[in-house]
Amino acid sequence: MPEFIFGREEELQALRRRFRKRKPFLLHGPSGVGKTFLVRRILREFPGVLYSSESPSAQAVFRNLAVSLLAAPDPGLLRAFGSSGGEGIERKSALALKGLVMDALHAGHYCAVLDHLRRPAYSCAAAVREIMGWGNTPVVALARSPHMEDLGFLHAFYPDRSDRLELRNFPPPLAQRFAEEAVRRAGLSAQNMSEFLQRVLVFSQGNPGAILSMLEMAKHPKYRSAEHIKITPLYVDFRLNWKPAGVR
Repeated sequence: MPEFIFGREEELQALRRRFRKRKPFLLHGPSGVGKTFLVRRILREFPGVLYSSESPSAQAVFRNLAVSLLAAPDPGLLRAFGSSGGEGIERKSALALKGLVMDALHAGHYCAVLDHLRRPAYSCAAAVREIMGWGNTPVVALARSPHMEDLGFLHAFYPDRSDRLELRNFPPPLAQRFAEEAVRRAGLSAQNMSEFLQRVLVFSQGNPGAILSMLEMAKHPKYRSAEHIKITPLYVDFRLNWKPAGVR
């Protein structure tokens, strides 16, 4: 289903203000709420922002930042890898790659986004401390919550409420308009569509990712009987199998 921005202008403006200030902050909210989607849209407006799509470890962070620096393009990384590009990054040792990335950060004027944090360990927090300190690079973290169980050892970097921006599920009226627009864009129809949408809104609790996922599932013949959507089997399978984009 094609992605579209709906009902998030206030949140987009808040993200723009924070990226312009070049200060570290935490963007948090439940899986599927749209954190990655909104940030990736914003990054088009801020070419100096480096993006780590998966950030489970310090090694992964430095490799992802190296890829972003090469695409920037950063002159130091271009000199180091030339035409070898991503293949050269993969061949580089973790220690050598970290040195190249830290030198580039120290010399440049960047901001780093660490997405899909999953209880990062102490070593990852130590790397972030170096990036923010010697690298002089603010770090924006994306996590499900500001709590230790999701943010891990990075929790200490965002201690105050002012360091955090929460992205919430849609309230019921907005969730209904979002679902109706998604149905229209998808060209989805069924004789029990009204009942199905009401159940989707209850099941999803206003989570846009969950809404889109269930609407996409409703296209599948497995969940169709003539012109009706088989609501209960669809929801059971949704609960068993749903993982928002980027969640492994």
